[in-house]
Order: sequence, then C-alpha cells, then structure tokens
Amino acid sequence: MEAVPPNIKQIIAEMAAADKPIIHASLADLSNLDANELTFLEQTWNSIEAGRRRQIMIRLLELAEENYELNFDAIFKNGLRDPDPEVRVQSIEGLWENEETTLISTYIRMLNEDKSEAVQAAAAKALSKYAMLNELKKIGPASSGRVSQALLAILADPNKSQEVWRRALEAAAPLSLNEVKKAIRTAYQSEDHKLKNSAIYAMGKNCDSAWIPTLIQEMASTSSETRYEAAGACGEICDEAAVAPLIKLTQDKDPEVQQAAINALGKIGGAKAKQFLMKSLNSPDEVISEAAEQALKQIEAEEDHLF
Repeated sequence: MEAVPPNIKQIIAEMAAADKPIIHASLADLSNLDANELTFLEQTWNSIEAGRRRQIMIRLLELAEENYELNFDAIFKNGLRDPDPEVRVQSIEGLWENEETTLISTYIRMLNEDKSEAVQAAAAKALSKYAMLNELKKIGPASSGRVSQALLAILADPNKSQEVWRRALEAAAPLSLNEVKKAIRTAYQSEDHKLKNSAIYAMGKNCDSAWIPTLIQEMASTSSETRYEAAGACGEICDEAAVAPLIKLTQDKDPEVQQAAINALGKIGGAKAKQFLMKSLNSPDEVISEAAEQALKQIEAEEDHLF
C-alpha cells in the first residue's frame, strides 16, 4: 500500500480541526484523490463535526464551480453515505456533472429509503439527467428502465410528500411516456403554486409543442415566477410559435423574466428572434443588452453547428 503524501495528511488534519480556517487553496489539492488518499480521508471524516463537514462540502462545491479541472467526485461519493442529511444533499449536488450509470442504484435507494425528505428530493433531481440521457439514447435499456420505473413509481404514489413528488415530476419530464404527460397535466391543474410551476417547468423538459398554447397563456400570469418558468419552458421546446409572445415578455416588469425571455429567444432562434435580439443590443439597459448578446452568440453557434 502506497503511503499517503504528507501534504494530503496535513490538509485532512487541518480540515478536521474546528479551530482552523478552511483554506480554498488547500482544499484544491484534494482533487482527484486516489484510493489510498480517500481511505485516509474516510478514517477521519466522521470524526469531524457535522457543521464543519457541511462547510467543507460547500467550499468544495464552490471550488468545482470556479474551476472545472478540479474533481472532487471521490469525496462527494463518500458523502452520499454521510450521517448528516445536509451533507448527503450537498454530495448529490456535487456529483451533478457525473453521468456514471453506477450512481443510478444509489440515487434510487436514496429516493425510496432515505429518511430525509430533502435527500429524497435531491435524489429525484439527480435522476433527471439520466432521464434526459435516456431520451438522447446515451444510456442502455437496463439503466433507462430502472430510472423510468423508479420515477414513475413516485408519481403513482399518493403518499409521497409534495416536494418529493414534484421533483420526481421534473426529473421524469424528458421521458416520452403517456404517464408522464398525464402527471404534468394533473400537476398543472393543481391550485398549489409550486406544483403548478413544476408542471410548467416539466412541459419544457418534455419538449412537446403541444404544450406551447398553455405556456403562452401562462406568460400573462400575475405571478412573475410562473412567467419566468413559462419563458424558460418555451426555450426548451424551441417552437417559433412562441417567439412573438416572448418578444412581448422582454418588456416584463421583472428583470429576471425579461432575461428568461431573451434566453429563450436565443435557444429558439430564427429570423424574427435574431432581428429582435440585434435591436436589443442597443438597449440602454445593460442587463438586457448583455443578455441579447449572449442569446445571439447561442444562435450563431447553433447556425455554425448546422453548417
């Protein structure tokens, strides 16, 4: 067994010391830990106070977001077994870019068996990337079948908490199944604001133009959150029928809704959207002009890809 480098031992020891600050530069050295180094970390990890473990995970998440070359997946995988539910949630979030199908069974177990509702909801969200990979034919039938079965079981369970149920709905949305469309319609008819917005989000991920009339209608909602979700969903579906209503929505009183509408125009593309975005480059509102610039870059990238 190879020895663990002294610097790694020191970093882990300092992490465990509650009276010492957590230094970003030191944590960066924990990227791509090998098996021996991970074993050494595991031996120390559970002796670290829960609040400190949460802080460490937050810092690792921040570092991974700042520098895509850093990889803390080994630590995040270890964190899936952490006794603290918040650390388990953070660990799931840290593995968002990881598409290994070996994680599917773990997420399904956490969705069905974890005692924490927050962990169950996070696990459902984690399964959403595999539902999308299924629709793109990038995972095998065995993996896709397990994902579909697990999510549909939640949608069919009336005893599941609303938070877990709606996260499962959002996760299952990419699946081209009648059961999913039925669940979206059921959620949309709900009087609960969060559930209805989850349905609108799911409509976008379902990528069916049949949802466009409903989404256009919801762009006139009195709720800025609903208008935001409707704009984003139209961008996912990429139907040019939504361009004119989205252009109108760029004048919304809520800046986040304005940006969502502009981003959606960038995803949809087409002559009309491009013409409007070109004009928006001259907007006196810097946020609008910058959003328009990014949207145009997206259209141009898509056009380059086609040719």
